[in-house]
Order: sequence, then C-alpha cells, then structure tokens
Amino acid sequence: MRRNPCPPERGEGQRHVLDNRTSTVAAYLRQALAVADNFSVVSAYFTIHGYALLAEQLETVGRTRFLFGDPGSVEDLDPGQKEPKAFELTEGGLEPKHVLVQKALAMRCAAWVRQSTVEIRSVSRANFLHGKMYLTVSPHGATGVVGSSNFTKRGLGAGDQPNLEINLATEDRETVQELQDWFDRLWADDGYTRDVKQQVLDALAHMGNDYAPEAVYYKTLYELFRQEIAARQAGDDSATTTGLKDSQVWNKLYQFQQDGARSVIAKLVDHNGCILADSVGLGKTYTALAVIKYFELRNQQVLVLCPRKLHDNWSLYPASNGHPQNPFPQDRFGYTLLAHTDLSRDSGRSGNIDLAHFQWGNYDLVVIDESHNFRNDGSSRYERLLKEVIQAGAQTKVLLLSATPVNTSLMDLRNQIYLMTEGREQAFQDSLGVGSIRALMARAQKEFKQWEQQQSQGKRRDKAQLLDSLGADFLRLLNGVSISRSRRQIEQFYADEMERIGRFPRRAQPENVYPHTDINEELSYQDLAERIGAFTLAVYQPSAYVIDPGRLDELESKRQAHNFNQKDSERFLVGMMRVNLLKRLESSAHALQLTMERTIKKIDNLLKKIERYEQGDESQTHGLIPGETLPDDDNEDEEFAVNRSRHPYRLAELDLPRWTSHLKEDKAMLSMVRDRVAAVTPERDGKLQDLKQRIRRKAGQPNRKLLVFTTFKDTAKYLYDNLQSLTKKLGIAMAMVSGDETHATAGPNNFNAILSNFAPTARQRSTADAHRDIDLLIATDCISEGQNLQDCDTVLNYDIHWNPVRLVQRFGRIDRIGSRSPSVRMVHYWPTEDMETYLRLQNRVQARMALADLTASGDEDPFSEEDMARDLRFRDAQLLQLREEVPHLEDLDDAPVLADFTLDDFLTQLLRYLERNRAALEAMPSGVYAVTEDATQKAPKAQPGVIFCLRQRNANPDKQPRTASPLHPHYLVHVQGNGAVRYGCGSARNILMAFEAAAAGQTRPITRLCHRFDQDTRNGRRMDRYESLLNACIAQIRQAHHRQQTAGLGRSGDAGFKLLRAAETPRGAGDFELVTWLVIQEAT
Repeated sequence: MRRNPCPPERGEGQRHVLDNRTSTVAAYLRQALAVADNFSVVSAYFTIHGYALLAEQLETVGRTRFLFGDPGSVEDLDPGQKEPKAFELTEGGLEPKHVLVQKALAMRCAAWVRQSTVEIRSVSRANFLHGKMYLTVSPHGATGVVGSSNFTKRGLGAGDQPNLEINLATEDRETVQELQDWFDRLWADDGYTRDVKQQVLDALAHMGNDYAPEAVYYKTLYELFRQEIAARQAGDDSATTTGLKDSQVWNKLYQFQQDGARSVIAKLVDHNGCILADSVGLGKTYTALAVIKYFELRNQQVLVLCPRKLHDNWSLYPASNGHPQNPFPQDRFGYTLLAHTDLSRDSGRSGNIDLAHFQWGNYDLVVIDESHNFRNDGSSRYERLLKEVIQAGAQTKVLLLSATPVNTSLMDLRNQIYLMTEGREQAFQDSLGVGSIRALMARAQKEFKQWEQQQSQGKRRDKAQLLDSLGADFLRLLNGVSISRSRRQIEQFYADEMERIGRFPRRAQPENVYPHTDINEELSYQDLAERIGAFTLAVYQPSAYVIDPGRLDELESKRQAHNFNQKDSERFLVGMMRVNLLKRLESSAHALQLTMERTIKKIDNLLKKIERYEQGDESQTHGLIPGETLPDDDNEDEEFAVNRSRHPYRLAELDLPRWTSHLKEDKAMLSMVRDRVAAVTPERDGKLQDLKQRIRRKAGQPNRKLLVFTTFKDTAKYLYDNLQSLTKKLGIAMAMVSGDETHATAGPNNFNAILSNFAPTARQRSTADAHRDIDLLIATDCISEGQNLQDCDTVLNYDIHWNPVRLVQRFGRIDRIGSRSPSVRMVHYWPTEDMETYLRLQNRVQARMALADLTASGDEDPFSEEDMARDLRFRDAQLLQLREEVPHLEDLDDAPVLADFTLDDFLTQLLRYLERNRAALEAMPSGVYAVTEDATQKAPKAQPGVIFCLRQRNANPDKQPRTASPLHPHYLVHVQGNGAVRYGCGSARNILMAFEAAAAGQTRPITRLCHRFDQDTRNGRRMDRYESLLNACIAQIRQAHHRQQTAGLGRSGDAGFKLLRAAETPRGAGDFELVTWLVIQEAT
C-alpha cells in the first residue's frame, strides 16, 4: 500500500536544481516514486547501497527499467568470460559499518530484481552514453531528473560525504515525454543495448553466498600484496627483456629459487639492498648467481666478497677462470671475487688481483656471502668495506647472504643494514616510512632483551609476544629489505614442485656414540678438562703485568671511555684459548698435543727474549713483544680469532719477575699435560678405532659415502694419515679438505675436484672423471656452508662444535633437495656419556668466550653475567636437542630467526594460489567475510572474535608514511569476542599467522557456522555486536597512531620523524574501507 498518494508539490513546468546540498536526488525521487507506476533509469553504476535508499518505494513501483550507461562497469562480474560488469558490489568509500550489512541487503535487492516488473539492460559500446537520467510516470503526472548523479549512495545525496552534483528536475510534460521517447528508442534497439538482468542476479547471488574461510584469507593477502605482485610482474618482464630467463643459471633454478631471485632484484632496485637469509639447504648461492647475472646483463660491475674457506666454491663460475667443473659456462660470469680478509690487506695478490692498485669503489653491486661476519661495525674490515667499497664511487647496491644474520644481538642486523644504506640513518625514510635505523634497532634490542629475560623467570618465551612488542617499524624495515624462507615453507608452498623434483630426504634419529679418548683409560677427559680450566696462560696476558705509569693510565682511560681495554681483551682471549684447548682435547689427543707444543714453544721464545733483555740487550727487537703474546690463527674456525691484542708492549713496561714466574708455571703444567696426551698413540685412540669399524661397515653398504667433520685441521690431517692403509685394503678412495690444505688418494688434489669426486651427481661432474670417485671425505668446517654433497647419506661429527648451529649446517651438506637417499643420518662422537658433567665443563671455560663474543658484537647495551648464563643455557638446550633429533635451523630453539620478521611466506602462499585462482580473487568484492571456529591447534591460535582488514581512504599514495601499521594503507586488527584487542595493527605477522591457522584448508563455507551467524544477526540486519567490535578495531588504530606520533616527537636520535598531516591521519570509521573480515566462533 502506498504511503503517499500525492505527487511532488511543485507547479506545472516548474524546474528544480538538485545538487545534494540544498536538496538531494534521493529525497526528490522518494516522493516521485511513492505514486509512480513506471520508473526508467540511465546510470553508469548501480549499487545495493543506492537501492537501499529507495528500496521501500522501488518495491511498490509497477515497472522498473534500468539501463547501464557504462558497459565497462559490468566486466568485473565475470572476468573469466570477459563479460561487462553490471553491478558494483561494494561502493567505494563507505563507512565500514554499512558494508557489514551488504549480504542481507544483496539478498533483498536480488529478490526485487527477480520480479518480472524489473528489467535491466546495458549499452553495448563503451564511451557511447555518458548521461544520467531518472523518469517516473504516475496517474498524477510525470517527473524527470537529468544530470550527473549515478545510482549510488553518494550520487543520490546520502552518507556523511555525499557527492556535489548538478542535476535538473522537471515536471514539464513535454520535456519528460521527449526524455521518455529517447529512452524507449534506446531501450528497444538491440544494436545498442542488451539484457544483463541475469548477470546482475548472478552477481547478487555471489555476494549473498557464504564464502569459504580460505577464500577470504587469500582475498586478504591479495589486497595486502597488490603492489608486490605488480612489482614482481614488472621484474619478470625485466628478466625477460634482459635475457635472464635465457641464461643457464636461471633455467637451472627451482621455482622457489626463481621466485627468490625476483624478490631480491625488486628489493635491490627499490631499496638498494637486500638480505637473502633462506635456510640451510635451499641454495642461496644459485639464487645469488641469478641476481648477479641479471645485473651483469645490464652491463653493471659486480664484486663478490666471501670467506676465504668459500673462495674455491665461488671461483667455479667466472669465465676467466676456465674451470672445468663450471656448470654455467655459457653464462660467462664476469664478477670479481675477493675474500673478506682481503679487506685487511693493502698489498700483495689475491688470485690474479694486485691489491695495491685495486679500485674498490668501481662496483654497482656488491654480494657479501656469510655477511654475518660483518656484524661488528667497529672492525677495520667493516670500516673499509663501508667507506672504500660502498660509499666510494657510484651508488652501490648490496646483497647480503647469510642463513644466520643475527648472532646474539639485533645490533648484528643493524650493522649489516648499514652496508645497504652507506651508513645513512634516514635512508628508508621515504621508501619504507622508517626513520633512524639506529634508534629503531636500539628500541628493538631493548624489547628483545626484556623478552629473553622471561627465560630466567621460568616463563616459556613466546615469539608472538616478541613480534607484538617490536612494533610496526621493525617489521616494515625487515620485510622491506630481507627475504627468508624456511625449508618447511618451501615444502608446504611448493608441494607440486617437490613432488616433481623429489622431496627432502627423511631425517633419521641421530646416533650418539661415546668412544674412549684412551682405550687404556689412562687419560681421563674430565681430569684433563679440569686442568685446562685452571691454566693461567700468562703468555697471552702481558697487560696483567704492566707497571709503567703511562701505560697504566692509558689502560684506565680506555676503560673509562669504552668500558673495555686491552687488558680485558686479553683476559677474554685466555677464556677463548681454554675453550680451544678443551675442544681440541675433545677432537683428538693429537690435536691437543700439537697446540700444547706450539704454546710451550711460544713460552720458551718469550722467556729467552726476557733473559736476553735482562742481560742488557736493549735492541728494538728484544724490547718489543708483539708476536709471542698472540695465539696462532685458527683458520678453520673464525670464532676463535676475535679480540686479538694488537698493541705491543716494551719489556721495560712490565713486571718481568712476576710474569717470568707465571710463564714457567704454565710451561711446567702444559708440558705435563702434553706428555700425558702424547702417550695416546693411534692404537690407543678409541675414537679412531671406532671410526675404522664404521668405515668397514659403510664400505659394504650400497651407499659407501661417509662425510667426517672435525673442527680442527690438525685432527683432519691425523685422520687422513691414519686411515690410508685401511681405505686401501677396502678399495675405497679418501680425501681431506681444510681451509688451506687438501689431500686425495684419487683424482686431482684440489678443493673443487675433491668435492666433485665425492658428490659427482650433486655437483654435475663430467662423465670423463667417473673412475675417480671418493667415498670417504674428512673435512673441517670450511665446507659446512655453501656446498651440495647430497650423494652422501651420513655425516659423522668427530667432535662437537661449540656452536650447535654449526652441527645443523654440517648436516645441511647432505640434507638437501635432490638427495639420492630416502633418509640421511648424523652420528655424534661425544667425549663422555655424562652430559651434565660435559655441559658443566663446557660452560666453565665458555663463559669467558661468550662474554668476549658478545663484547665484540658492538652491542651498545653491554651483556651482564646473567645474560651470559642465559646464552649458555640456550646452547646447552640446543646440544641436548641435537642428541635426539636434527631440527631445522629455525627450530633449534625458541629464539627468533629472520623469517619471523618478514612476510615472505604469506606472499609465497598467495603466488601459488593465484596460479589457479586469480580470476576468483579479482571477482571477490570488498567487505566479504567468512565464519570459522577456533578448533585449530596451530600457533598463534586464533581466539574467538573477529580479524578485520581495513584500508585507509585518506592515505597519501605517493609515499610511505610513518604509521602504526607495517602494511599501510592496510590495517589488520584481531579483536576478541569481549571487545579486547588481542593483536593490534602493528602485529601484522601475528595476525596473519592466526588468520592462516583459522582459515587455511577450509576450502568450503562451514554451513552450520554460517547458519548460526545468520540467525544471530538476523541475516545481517542486527549487526550491533560486530559493529561494536569494529569500533574497537578502529579505536585501537587511532590510539596506535596517537602513541606513535607522540613517541616520535619526544624520541631522541630520530631526526627524520615528521607528523602526519591532519588530512592523512585516520580518525574515524569514515576514513576506512572494510576489505575483509573473518568471524571466529568458539568451537562446539
């Protein structure tokens, strides 16, 4: 029944301007439609929110004809068929609370459209019809509106910010009749218009349908990563045009490596640097080679800096080397290769390069392998790298490669990031919205230390809590300049490729063995360990004997200025030397004996020098003591080489009687231990005898290959010498590799040839060398990183490295894609079954080493004894874990890894999903939701409530501002059912993890939950509860912005901070568009 039988109260022929300010189109049409029998419309758009304004009147009209004036607005309805779009499902810029009711509104609109009295057509040609018109006919007369207003909420004059329009309303009969005739002719002409009613109904049904949680999850990712996807496409186009896709190295990469290379290139272009921190075994070297090739194809100069132990590995690829094992000869790589240590040299040669005349600043791209070696910004190598390589000459891009870019402090990460920025604090101000890097990392380190301290308070450390506390800027920075994928992510997101190329092998449970150090049991590991812990080692501590007032003042002033001086450095060095001696004892009696002899020789030389000096020889040579007070370089383990004393003393400056007395005491004790150790011959060596038995058994198995790791070259050479007769009898070839020495019983005696003969399949050895197979390889940690040796199925740790991460890296040589073995295993040789005693002895001597290591890291907040103890407890836990399983590197403990601070895994998921579902995602409207429940056991668990994804409407699209969200202009907030915010907008990773946990795998709507939701909300008409949660979400965003802006103004060291303009600051619901939302109900 019509509520208003009267026509609009205007005189015959009266005209009226409708501008949505003084009078609105909606108000005018309500009166006209109240008595109308026919309604004719021409509009570029039709929205359900425009329909809602006039729904009561429209549902009483006898006949309605709607003509779309823009066929392009129909195309998005069915992109798979490329049909024109007929219905804009969600009107842009609406307040979120109005979008919440769109499903119920769509259902009501669909019911109206289905009526036979409603007809919908669209013009068939674009840019043909631009006008907007509304005509009504009733027994009382006719009305017409012509102008600029589309059939949208704002176009009709409603909402907080209606459009300013210009329309002319008329009731003049002749004018309206002319308009009606024009409309009828166009409507009836099949050459110009076509029926699209069914498309509109399909679109409305699509909106009215319930969505699967997984579909909404991927819709969310799609909206969050639109820019990254576009950048990836641009990078892909560039890779094609440069010829990268035609290169040998590109076509050798797995798909996940190609995706990684694309991401690296994009970050290098956008931010001038990138950290590639993929986990062990994922082929970072090949990924980096593809990046290098991309820049070489653009005629740019590339410098590769690697540890000395990896020099041979990188030297395979440059064409100038002509290496027969080069797998990519056609690519003709032309990069320059130098070692990290070359940065400490001003003369001499490195390969064919004369370092005295080398131009360090001539490179467009610098690739630094094992970049964690540059975590200390106080070292001379770091300083030279920054000033002469990166800052000098043209702008240099920097690619850092490391599976472990963070050692003990987030400052490690800061110093590596400085290499990308040429040391500039504000380098990412515009591109990432990140201000002072130093200030940001200092705040992050403070939060990190507070989180670590929970361990000492008996609480389990929660990574999600740490991510929440680190804030948006930290995630925005690391997500912008780093890529880190774990093995688990690759297995999950590239499952199809894994099936095609072969999965990672299964990890068998480790075997723990406890062979006797001395079969006769005359040499006790525990007794010797106790003696080693008591060594004074005065030869390495000259500063402890300084009596010269000037030098004493110098030491004190250094301590006052830096809280650390040479005396402290030497004291910590002695702690490291004790670790070295203990680890050598654990490795082999032979290795310990050699070190003892070298140390005794140093003491003898020093005592002779002191004696000559006291007898009156005051020459410059005898007056200085540089060499004797430094330990020998241990090239096999750089960890033992930090904090070496560099400032020699004169003997006249020292208390020689006291020092001489202590030197003699050390010599006596060392000589006694040396003699006891020397009595352990190879025949009495329990470890060696056990290894021989294992080699015999392995020689009878289908896969005869065995990889034996030791920390020390002395032990490697000892094993090689004492196993040759056995291997000759068994008919197997063996070899040994260390940082500067190689030996082989078959094939060429050089580093790369030995590795290729040990793993011919993995390293694609030439078939001409098939008769040179090596089955037993003894190696130091010079090959614990960056080598593919998966022809082998067993790693034996002849000694346990002090850093448990190194054991995982060793195993990573054989635990790789492409292994020919279904399972791989690791064997540990432990010096004792009593792990409590072992760990106690380890910690007693490692404490000093740990403190030295932490001090060398450049941490501005010095570590305490409690910090040291906590770090050692973690290493203990890691060692115990490694006895039971071989964990992934990122699972070695609950400490964070770089992958925890990036969103690469979510982007990777989306890319895989888009391969099959792009059309469906593009067709999904904004504002869609799904209903799921919190039944999952994944962490972080999604708590009952709602996860909202909003987009800020008033954001500046031209720059990346400093905001509370790392995903700006998008915001993710997880609100619990009681209105409390579980994760705010700064915790994007935590929210996405919870979103994934609740939605991934739910490929269909959960019908019972959707029905419950519809009942609770009366099909979307009673949304008070969810509007309340949405208001809590927006309030959290507003508060987070306020806190960040206030803190930025008062923060020292952040000179680049600027307040957002008022027009760009989110204030209320009207500043946001609802993108997606996930309702999480309690499990029943």
